[in-house]
Amino acid sequence: MSAFARLVEQLAELLQPLFQGSAAAAAIVLFTALVRLLVHPLSRAAARGQKARAALQPQIAELRRKHGKSPEKLQRAVLELHTEHKVSPLAGCLPSLLQAPAFFLLYHLFSSAEVGGRPNELLGHDLFTAPLGDRWADALSAGGTAGLVYAGLFALVAAVAFFNYRLSRKTLADSAPLDTPGAGAITKVMPFISFFTLITVAVVPLAAALYIVTSSAWSAVERAVLYR
Repeated sequence: MSAFARLVEQLAELLQPLFQGSAAAAAIVLFTALVRLLVHPLSRAAARGQKARAALQPQIAELRRKHGKSPEKLQRAVLELHTEHKVSPLAGCLPSLLQAPAFFLLYHLFSSAEVGGRPNELLGHDLFTAPLGDRWADALSAGGTAGLVYAGLFALVAAVAFFNYRLSRKTLADSAPLDTPGAGAITKVMPFISFFTLITVAVVPLAAALYIVTSSAWSAVERAVLYR
């Protein structure tokens, strides 16, 4: 974790002339953007997979007519069709899974009083008046303007979540056949996952919340472009 702390510190030093006291927060936003750039090829592949599944809907409808009385045969036929065309119902999960280590690194870094046996100097940085190592409950207890920082984050996350909710409902309805094993549950749950970020932002350190907010906003723009 010491190497990761040095990376964040170096990015903050690089951004210091532009962002002054909020340089560490800006460094986290930049780090998040770099992570998203690395997984962008997988996001593009996931978008192609969604479009490929949508193109298979006429064939899946024919399989429903053919095997409607035998759910097992129908599921097997749909899976064979997906395998033949090299599409996976779960391909869209890969970008999120690969981002998880970066998020947990930030969470652990800004939850630790010491890094490499030394005091964690990053905990002394803030976003405007809100310390990066504090949580929403800390901001409420402290009063002042720190709560306004969280209010802005919540508003942004809610707007992004609503956008992703609408887009997820459309793309899943078009491309996730209910006869694929587990796809029915995925179709019902996936559109609401974006709203869970509101809870996460409220309970994690502000630095980790910044990662979530930046990544969510990136996802909204990326999905708008890739799924247009």
